[in-house]
Amino acid sequence: MRLELEHNRKNWIWIGIAAVLELIIYLLGSPAPWAFGMALAGTYLIITLKITVEDKYKYIPAGIILVGGAIGTMFACQYVILDKDNFMKTSDQKLFVNVVLVLSVYLVVMLITNRPAVTCMIAHSLLLIWAFVDYFVYQFRQNEFTFSDFKATATGLSVASKYRVHLHPHGALVLFATILLFALAWKLNVSFESRKQTSVVCALTAALCVVTVILNSADVNTETWELKGSYRNGYFFNFVLGIRDSFIRAPKGYSEEAIHALEEEYGQPDVTSSSQKKPTIIVVMNESYADLQVLGEFETNLKPQTYFQSLKRNTIHGYALSSVFGAKTPNSEWEYMTGNSMAFLPTGSVVYQQYLQEDATSMVSLLKNNGYTCVAMHPYYETGWSRNQVYPALGFDEMYFIDDFPQKNIVREYIADEELYDKIIARYKQKDPQESLFMMTVTMQNHGGYATEYDNFREEVHKIGRSYTDANQYLSLLKVSDDALQKLIGYFSSVDEPVEIVFFGDHQPSLAEGFYRIITGKGLSDLNIEQTENYYKVPFFIWTNYEQPEQEVELTSLNFLSEYTLEQAGITLTPYEKFLKDFREHIPAINSVGYYSKTVCGFRKLSEATGEEAEWIQKYRILQYNSMFDSKNRSKVFFPYITEQKKEE
Repeated sequence: MRLELEHNRKNWIWIGIAAVLELIIYLLGSPAPWAFGMALAGTYLIITLKITVEDKYKYIPAGIILVGGAIGTMFACQYVILDKDNFMKTSDQKLFVNVVLVLSVYLVVMLITNRPAVTCMIAHSLLLIWAFVDYFVYQFRQNEFTFSDFKATATGLSVASKYRVHLHPHGALVLFATILLFALAWKLNVSFESRKQTSVVCALTAALCVVTVILNSADVNTETWELKGSYRNGYFFNFVLGIRDSFIRAPKGYSEEAIHALEEEYGQPDVTSSSQKKPTIIVVMNESYADLQVLGEFETNLKPQTYFQSLKRNTIHGYALSSVFGAKTPNSEWEYMTGNSMAFLPTGSVVYQQYLQEDATSMVSLLKNNGYTCVAMHPYYETGWSRNQVYPALGFDEMYFIDDFPQKNIVREYIADEELYDKIIARYKQKDPQESLFMMTVTMQNHGGYATEYDNFREEVHKIGRSYTDANQYLSLLKVSDDALQKLIGYFSSVDEPVEIVFFGDHQPSLAEGFYRIITGKGLSDLNIEQTENYYKVPFFIWTNYEQPEQEVELTSLNFLSEYTLEQAGITLTPYEKFLKDFREHIPAINSVGYYSKTVCGFRKLSEATGEEAEWIQKYRILQYNSMFDSKNRSKVFFPYITEQKKEE
């Protein structure tokens, strides 16, 4: 191998092109000036470098390009995704697994191209684009890009335009390094005459890589909170773990005998003898509605939730655990309507787009069997989270999306809560005197992000002392929601017919981490399970315009709210709801993070459950699997309303 510098017109043209690209990157990403200078110097040296390799040694540059390129690509992707502190947290063993994964991609591309340099450019480009996608997705919602997001691309794109995207200094440095890597790979470019021999070596090595990853996957959990996936497992390894978890297995102890034993315990549903008029049931799942004071106390110039907090009479009220933070609204919607829990599903998954069946069990079918007209409203695009397919599968009779609203009351870029509430009132006024009405509504007004200023929105609320603009905008949105809520309750307080209104947040908002540090004193990466669960708490109430005892619920979870709703409305509970009622007496709250243990008076992970708590969780897991994944043997005792609905059709 000989090295020498070669100055010719072709090389100077390539140096010029690379220099222009590096200047653009420097202007967009604002890295340190020295980095720009080093990139220019490195480009000059590599492009003018002439490397001569004898044929008998060409496997050496090929190995350098493939193995060295894979190592460089892995570190480049990690550097794009993580900040300086988190970049150093990944263990050597996890870094090795990620290099093996990236190398397997290189080898697959090599099977196609048979040219190491071209392989490096293609594989590195694809994986680096993927890393940038993950980085920007995280900026949007504080959750990383997962396997399940491939099915949610349309929804993600529909709201991505509302966020500001810019090249960060880390990304600029990686792009500088990418130009140097491509230049070096091209200088080391070799090809092999025996494509068959090369293919065999690449295929066998790729297979060895796959086996290595599988062996290192045992007992490793997928991480989805903040950036834990990338710094604990490495992004690509964490992504592969998500694929692994997308395949749902029957839980331990699952059998027809286990289902029959539970059927005997809970039996057939009770017969309702009440002749009272069924109330109109209105559910408002409010986008990103939360009480940030659960994270830590802070003062504001105005109280943003004055009316909400004043609702005590004729209400069941308190806090519920959601299973999501900052995004993936439909999982909260699904937990509420079905009584099922994300605790038993892979982290990062979206039920609406992965697991929902055409004959999905939910309170919608139960209410239809009780004579209700079931209406769904969401003032955004019908394709969001595939709701245009999900709602009919759940059994809704009517559906209203963005095109069904006048779109005259816009807060920032979304339809206001007040306009949705006007639609609710209008549909109520249209109902027949004898019609029983159930309305499941999902707001859009408070959707993230919160960093952009709007001419049509004035921020009235701000945190006293040090704060962040996105937090102030969010708090101001809560004030707008509070005013609209007062109008909704005010109207239904004056009607003569019985009305039940259920109100809860789907998840907490994703705000600047600096804001969380101000009120909690900790970053999102430094939390124990007790502190983490605070980020999943959302407020709720169940209000009626008729007398009911006030009840304060210190903590429950969204999967139990439908049982509360049905019981308050006087609807006969199915055995499944009866089971859920018994379950929450032993375990009052459960979500994707863990559950509240009465034994230790604190939170535990599901894997830490023991004794009676473990037995109840196992029963719940078995019943949920039966309802979702074993349609052939689905229990007609626990889930009879599916059969009844089909008979009606």
